[in-house]
Amino acid sequence: MIGAFLGYKGNQAAAKAAQQTAEFNAQVAENEAIVLQRKKTAEEASLRKASERTIATQRVATAVSGIEMSGSALEALKDSYMNTQMDALNIQYAADIEQTAKASEAALARAEGRARATAYKTASYQSLLEGAEKAANLMS
Repeated sequence: MIGAFLGYKGNQAAAKAAQQTAEFNAQVAENEAIVLQRKKTAEEASLRKASERTIATQRVATAVSGIEMSGSALEALKDSYMNTQMDALNIQYAADIEQTAKASEAALARAEGRARATAYKTASYQSLLEGAEKAANLMS
């Protein structure tokens, strides 16, 4: 009977540890999602800053050459703005994909932890029942 009780307690402790480990892993994934978002935000800001420098250089070069900002010079400027916007949208899209992946990773970690905890709890009750069965057989 003592063995059954120890098996019960051990499996209950393992269930709690499985759930705590899963929660920790989920928190790690959520923290990674935050770091990835910050990285993508910084990447987008860097892209926009570099683009602004390029556009400023284009404007200065056009002004120095004496050409008015119209026609193909204006088209080139528009293309620079549009390309920057498209690149920024691609960065944002990649960030969304990474965020979704990390959220899924966190949810999966929690689900796996609950499943392991349930399995350990079931094993703990099974241990008690086996102990009770052995005790009942000894008394008969």
